[in-house]
Amino acid sequence: MTRENEQVWPIPESLQEIEHYMKQRVGLGVSFDFGVRKFKILKKEVHFYYVTGLCDTSFIIELVEGLVAINEHEKPSADLFKVVENRLVNQSVSPVKTLDKMVTLVLSGLIVVVVEGADTALAVDVRNYPGRTPQEPDTEKVVRGSRDGFVENIVINTALTRRRIRDERLRFEILQVGERSKTDVAIGYLEDVADPDLVNIIRKELKAIKVDGIPMADKTIEEFILKQGFNPYPLVRYTERADIASAHILEGHVIIYVDTSPSVIITPTTYFHHVQHAEEFREAPVMGTFVRWSRFLGILTSIFLLPLWLLFVLEPSLLPDRLSFIGPNEQTNIPIVIQILLADFGLEFLKIAAIHTPTPLSTAMGLIAAVLIGQIAIEVGLFVHEVILYVAISGIGTFTTPSYELSVANKIGRITLLILVSLFHTPGFVIGGTLLFIHLVATRTFNTPYFWPFLPFEPKGFLQIVFRRAIPGSILRPSIVHPRNRYRQPPNEE
Repeated sequence: MTRENEQVWPIPESLQEIEHYMKQRVGLGVSFDFGVRKFKILKKEVHFYYVTGLCDTSFIIELVEGLVAINEHEKPSADLFKVVENRLVNQSVSPVKTLDKMVTLVLSGLIVVVVEGADTALAVDVRNYPGRTPQEPDTEKVVRGSRDGFVENIVINTALTRRRIRDERLRFEILQVGERSKTDVAIGYLEDVADPDLVNIIRKELKAIKVDGIPMADKTIEEFILKQGFNPYPLVRYTERADIASAHILEGHVIIYVDTSPSVIITPTTYFHHVQHAEEFREAPVMGTFVRWSRFLGILTSIFLLPLWLLFVLEPSLLPDRLSFIGPNEQTNIPIVIQILLADFGLEFLKIAAIHTPTPLSTAMGLIAAVLIGQIAIEVGLFVHEVILYVAISGIGTFTTPSYELSVANKIGRITLLILVSLFHTPGFVIGGTLLFIHLVATRTFNTPYFWPFLPFEPKGFLQIVFRRAIPGSILRPSIVHPRNRYRQPPNEE
């Protein structure tokens, strides 16, 4: 039975009824971390419920001291609820009218105070979630720049964004997703910049999610709101850097924050959002452009180098005489395409093994892979030297891709091209490359063309992708997000 079909129970005035409800529905007395503290204040019962590990004990002690002091400094009052409310020394005290809401708040880390004879409870925010302190993400390192990054606490993540955008129009709408997990999910955007239709779509999609829980956090949210299917290419961008998220908010994007996840979701995004990196904007425009072009070359290499080399091996006549040295010079009993696939999957095995290998053993694993496996495999004739060379270059190109999701998708495209070239040679390369291009052009995310600004072509947007422009020259926000306010700087300075 879903919660929509459950009856909404108001908070009873009898504390014994509340305690009975907690024992029957929440496991009070069974779960060791769920507890109740009972007081006698002005001859009336006062209870507060809490979850050990999610609350800050120092705050609770201060609240307890304030409640106990009521007996010493206050006279018996007919309205004990108001007295207790005034003595709760905390910046966040809110009334609660239903038992269901009360349970949700307690399990979220707040403490809830109930007073005998009152049909309203008081929720006090004393949350102190276990987690890391902000630190630089391993996957988005920069030479120069901030070293703080998002963590698993949604409150800290929104605070890191607020620190960079101190604007009264910055909005963080929060809601809970998951019938059982009740995970906090926030939508971050600039009210006067973001497309209201996009905000409404995301809000509607999040509210429509019906699932017991989202332990995989942001990835589960993505699968629900996008329904990606078997398309391997990422339709949203993830980032763990607060400066990148803030930059996209200022451009007019909408950011989705999910509690327990150290990364946020940027919407909408195109293919070219996944090939940019913060390092480009920490260098001079010329240097940033050089780094960007180098990255583009690495990404193209990761997709097309191996299929193109295999095509030249299978059809040497396509090569001019000056490049006739390209291709294996020695004979082998194993087809070249099989060697490429084996070596390519070998790199994938090493990458997976590196994730699961403890750090002290990772160096030893690298030596085993490079010296023993690679060299011996060549000596016994399993691989020719050129295969190892081009697979290694292609692998380096994969690692130049800033987005991990995009690098995996490009690898799937590369393997598909390899198979088509091995079967159909030149027609396979041409048809495969064309189908890959058509697939990217036809893909849309939140009704946004995935290959913008290349197709549909927009000159200004295309130039900003090709060249890293100086910030003083970036007057307009990207049109792809349909911003309500196009100008980032006064238009008279253009």
